[in-house]
Amino acid sequence: MSMAPETPIPPHGGLRPLPLLIFSSRWLQLPLYLGLIVAQGVYVVLFLKELWHLFTEAFQITEQAIMLAVLGLIDVVMISNLLVMVIVGGYETFVSRLNLEGHPDQPEWLSHVNASVLKIKLAMAIIGISSIHLLRTFIEAGNLGSTSARTTNYTEVGVMWQTIIHIVFILSAVGIAYVDKLSNGVVPHSPENGHGKQGHGGHAH
Repeated sequence: MSMAPETPIPPHGGLRPLPLLIFSSRWLQLPLYLGLIVAQGVYVVLFLKELWHLFTEAFQITEQAIMLAVLGLIDVVMISNLLVMVIVGGYETFVSRLNLEGHPDQPEWLSHVNASVLKIKLAMAIIGISSIHLLRTFIEAGNLGSTSARTTNYTEVGVMWQTIIHIVFILSAVGIAYVDKLSNGVVPHSPENGHGKQGHGGHAH
């Protein structure tokens, strides 16, 4: 059975004033995304500052301090990636299309992004950031309980709670992915799907 192609509806021509106002209110988010772009620039400055400190002090600091500095740089990069996902994916999902189809630099994940996919990717990014913070904590808190002269700013209770929070992040991401899988796996009932059940009851006696 062939279906006639639907006539495209003009963007705003068929909307009454109130629906048009409500629909256009999505543009109020534009300053928020522009503000995140400014925050992205701040993180670039922070990255360059930390990189300069690492370069100038590379011969005076220990290997552990270099490792912590590198983890700090990775942390900045991962937060920057999170900002990119929120800015690009959020704008594409909630504000307006970017029309990047066919562009050579289009991110792979943007072609199938929606609210559910964006939510899962953000959860995974937060877990990655939390993992870097937790690794830095474990490295800096390596002297907990020892009698060495080197002190640390972390306590056993603080490390425990940071570990618990990280586990909660992981469980939350698993829960989000599971709920998304359940919602996408529900197949609506249709006459085509139900014809098999009718065939079992149609035997003639």
